[in-house]
Parts: sequence; C-alpha cells; structure tokens
Amino acid sequence: MLSVHRRVVNGAQFKPLSASWRNFSSSARREQQRLVVLGSGWGGYEILRGIDKKRWNVIVVTPSNYFNFTPLLASCAVGTLEFRTAVEPVRRYTPEVKTYQAWCDKIDFEHKTLKCMPATPPVLSSEDQTAAQNHTFELHYDALVIAVGAYSQTFGIPGVKEHAHFLKDISDARAIRNRVLECKTGFEQANQPTLSDIERRNQLHFCIVGGGPTGVEFAAELHDLLNTDIKKHYPTLHRLARITLFDVAPNILGSFDEGLQDFAVQRFKREGIRILTQHHVEKVEEGKLFVKEKGEVPFGLLVWSTGLAPNPLIKSISEAKKHEKTHSLITDEHCQVLMGPDAQPDPSIFAIGDCAMIDGTPLPATAQGTPPKYLTKKLNKLVRGVEHTKPFVFNDMGSLAYLGDWHAVYDRTKADRVKTKEAGRFAWLLWRSAYFTRTLSIRNKILVPFYWFMNWLFGRDLSRF
Repeated sequence: MLSVHRRVVNGAQFKPLSASWRNFSSSARREQQRLVVLGSGWGGYEILRGIDKKRWNVIVVTPSNYFNFTPLLASCAVGTLEFRTAVEPVRRYTPEVKTYQAWCDKIDFEHKTLKCMPATPPVLSSEDQTAAQNHTFELHYDALVIAVGAYSQTFGIPGVKEHAHFLKDISDARAIRNRVLECKTGFEQANQPTLSDIERRNQLHFCIVGGGPTGVEFAAELHDLLNTDIKKHYPTLHRLARITLFDVAPNILGSFDEGLQDFAVQRFKREGIRILTQHHVEKVEEGKLFVKEKGEVPFGLLVWSTGLAPNPLIKSISEAKKHEKTHSLITDEHCQVLMGPDAQPDPSIFAIGDCAMIDGTPLPATAQGTPPKYLTKKLNKLVRGVEHTKPFVFNDMGSLAYLGDWHAVYDRTKADRVKTKEAGRFAWLLWRSAYFTRTLSIRNKILVPFYWFMNWLFGRDLSRF
C-alpha cells in the first residue's frame, strides 16, 4: 500500500529565470496522495480517463496537449480523414487533472521528485536564451506512472532524421500530406511543363521503409489516393507514380499468420505496389535512398516505419532493470518497475506502454499491449486502502492491417481462445468497426464515420493551404 507523503506546500516547485525559488500552492486537498502520469499516449490518456480524481491528486506531464489516435494517422496523411479526428485534448479532464505541457528530463527515485522542462518556452530576448535553459521546475509524487512511449527507430542510419518522414504524431501526418501535394516535390511540381518524364518519375516515387502494420497501411492508403483522386485530377501523372515498400525481413507483416502475409503480398502485387524484402538501407540523402542491394534509389517522399527506439528519459534511468535489446523498463505482473540491483518491484512506480515490458511476457507494440485499464483499477483500489493482488493478464484481441481498396487482414491465431483469421472485405469491415469503436470521444465517433462517408461520396480534398 502506498504511504501518504505530505509536503508543507502541496504544489509544484518552479525555478524561474532568477536564482531564487518560489512555491506555488495547489488547490488540491492536502490529504490527497499525488499521482503523476508521464505521457498522454495510449497508456497515460486511458489512465486519465478512468482514475479516481476525487481521491487522487492527479498531475500529467506531457510535451503535447493532445492524445494521438495512432491507427488513424495513415488515413489523415492522405486526406481520407481530417486531422482533428485523430486527436483528443488532454485537458478534457480539467479542472480535476492538473496538466503541465513539459518534458520530464530526470527522475529522482530516492526523493520522489521529477525535474521537468517546459515544452512551451517563454518569449525571451536574445540575451536571455541561455537563461531559458535553466527554466526548469520540480514535481513531487507519491505514485508515478511512466508512460512516455518510444521514438521511431533509425538504427543510426545517416540522413534518416533529416530526410525521412515518420508517422508517430499528427504533425507527421500533416507533413506527409503537404509533401505529397506541395510544389517542391509533389504532384503540383511534377505537373510543371519544365520537367522531363524521368524527373517526374523520380519525384512521384513514394518509398516506405518498414513492412510492419504502419508501413503497410500507409502504402495501402497512399495507393487508394493515387488510384482515385490523383487519377481523376492528374490523369497524365498518375501513370508515373510508384510505391515501393522496403524491409530487411524476409516477409512483410512479420507478426501475422503466414497465410495472411501471402495474401497481403499478392494483393499489393496486383495493385502495382513493389515489395522489396531483405533490402538494407545504408544512408539517405535529399531525394536519394542508398540501398545495399540496389544502389541509389531516387524518391519524392520517404516514410520511415521500422520499429521503436527508447525514449531519452528511459535511457537516463539507471536504477531500474531494463531489457537488453529494447532497453524498455522491466516490470512485474502488477506493472511495478523492478528497481535496484536485486530487481525488486517498487510499489509506487509503474510503467506501461512502449517504454515498458512485463518480465517474461512480451506484449505487442499496439494499443492493446498497454495495460492502462488494469493499472487504473489497481490504483483506484490502492488509494482506497484496498489490496489488489490480481496480476495483469494479456487478452489477445487480434491484429488488423488495411491493404487498400476495401481489403484488410485480421489475425487472431495467437490468442488463447477462439483462434481465427480473416482476409478481404469482411476483414475490412472488422478493421473499420474496430477503429470506430476504439475512438474515444463522442465527437470523433461522429466525425470519423462522417468523413468516411464524405470521402466515399465526394472524394478527398486535394487543396493545400
């Protein structure tokens, strides 16, 4: 059971630009224990929705003031859905939850404090820029939930961060959508009469590195865009556009059933999407991809989706047990982080999501792999003084991937019960219904099917503004 840790001032301690410190008192009742949640992704946001805010003094620290509904980012990137349908505001639960838009740079586990840096720096004159680096503040916690997620894995390949687009945030989807349509490298530039057909082919070559669900779904969504709206509005350019999917693995959708992998490959081949497996990218330059097996490959857009890399905060933690390869925090079956040389679970520190891994139970890097509902129930019992000894049990609901043109694959062959798999139109219905039901707010439950219908009726909006 968590011990009640009271401070004289139950509020955040801020360090202003001057050397002096000031304490700002909080309106929360002093007898409340403070729960700090790091991150507003699938793990952190779900906890904010279900936590008992009357008993916990809840604070969330997140660099963004919204939650990303990541399964819809590929659709947003090509205009199938509008950007607002894939985000939910974190401050929906204000005033019960105190939100700081900031980065957590360091955790002092001994003193139960967090060192944070605002993600919204103040407007300063040029001579104050150095002082702004010291504009940090500290937070105390009684219980801590680490749900900071992970970054996109680049494997240290030169040029990836500078010249490739990722698909982890709504800002990434917006950048990709602009890139497809913009004047420099997209269809508008390729439509200029000063370019040769070879230059047009190079600019309209869309490369995707990574054959997991994210890469496959973006390739499918992009194919739908090219063969509907682009074909209609740019009939001469449509024939020059190409999509190529690279992966170092022998097959795409490596976590899926082999039969579903073959179905996806055959589907892509019929649609003209090239799949180049067992190909290794060596470096990336502006408009050029250097592949070991093919040499120089020109592109107009490169989307990078090759897995997850540890968050810098997780890298900085040396007191906890970590996985050797992924460097994720190791927890017990109660989501408590294993700390110290003896790897004992700390009853006040929890970790979920892409930054954590239950010891001996690897979970998929999907939303269902995060156990926020279990942890929320556990925390709500702990704050009431009720013992919660039931461990987390993963219930595999299956994996889905969209393949374009109203086709998808659904794999539940690894589930403990009711093993099944589907491919084709019925799997597409499952895909859409699953994403619709997982949409969190009533607003987006209305907007998502509305935009699906509008897209089917009128097509995508290709305007750029």
